[in-house]
Amino acid sequence: MGKFVVQRFLWMVAVLVVVSATTFTLMHAIPGGPFSQEKALPAQTLAQLNKKYNLDSPLFAQFVDYVGDILIPVVMTGKQQKSLDHDYLINLKLPFEDNATLRWMNFGPSFKSTSRTVNDIFRDNFPISFQLGIIALIISGVMGIPLGILSALKRNTIYDYVGMGVAIVGVAVPVIITAPLLQYFFGVQLKWLPLTGWGNPNQMVLPSLTLGFGEAAIIARLTRASLLQVMNNDFIRTARAKGLSERRVIIVHALKNSMIPVVTVFGPAIAYLVTGTFVVETIFGIPGMGRFFVTSITGRDYPVIMGTILIFAVLLVVVNALVDIAYVWLDPRIRYS
Repeated sequence: MGKFVVQRFLWMVAVLVVVSATTFTLMHAIPGGPFSQEKALPAQTLAQLNKKYNLDSPLFAQFVDYVGDILIPVVMTGKQQKSLDHDYLINLKLPFEDNATLRWMNFGPSFKSTSRTVNDIFRDNFPISFQLGIIALIISGVMGIPLGILSALKRNTIYDYVGMGVAIVGVAVPVIITAPLLQYFFGVQLKWLPLTGWGNPNQMVLPSLTLGFGEAAIIARLTRASLLQVMNNDFIRTARAKGLSERRVIIVHALKNSMIPVVTVFGPAIAYLVTGTFVVETIFGIPGMGRFFVTSITGRDYPVIMGTILIFAVLLVVVNALVDIAYVWLDPRIRYS
């Protein structure tokens, strides 16, 4: 297991290097720049801006400087701490030295939000996107797993047909259609829930349900197929032959083994539900990372683009690694060399 964890860590580092290098290269390859306007800036002003943000250096040098600002921690003392409080995502007081702070992960200034750094944007807006994604993930699991189990246990009955019919709709219909339908039905017609906003529980229901419905449908279909396959295995027939109750056979023997394929989808699901909030945030007017990410692309705000993609890339690779490790607990036969 130790060797496997080390291998996964090295794989994560390699993936992040490729993602960061590819994103950085593609950003600068797109025609235009962060200070390109309909009315061109004077050459002297443009040169000053490029120098201020290090855009006049060779591309490789810019990339090395950017990665260095993120990865290399610095220790600050005295007045330095007050002047640079907002520049670093992680700030830790050092216990062994008075009035000293360890600063780490400087994602740089935003080219468009001149009064805020990228870290300021992350602190204010990323928790909202993350909260929306986690609530949607819980909804998808609470809806999808029981629906899949019910459809499998009641195979070829009205419960199965209705459950899988709902799941097919969830898979086929994108959130850009689901969101307005839910807003119209629950917000306009029934007036049960607010159409937009975020903060109180009522405002969280529609966007979370919109985002979680599609993943719940995928989980339901996968749970049904996996449970039906497991129920036909020899060890299930052996358990029944021993006189175990059907409930015990299903709960103790069938469900645990049928959850192995379902766990595999939770890794990509978490990444999708957190990154997929961009569309939902726009529709429901939620002040998460979605608005800043979209405007950063259209406005060539390189630091915001890079920072957002790297944060979500880290989230994706970490979740996938944890899912792989969870296999061992679910199925002891799985061993990683």
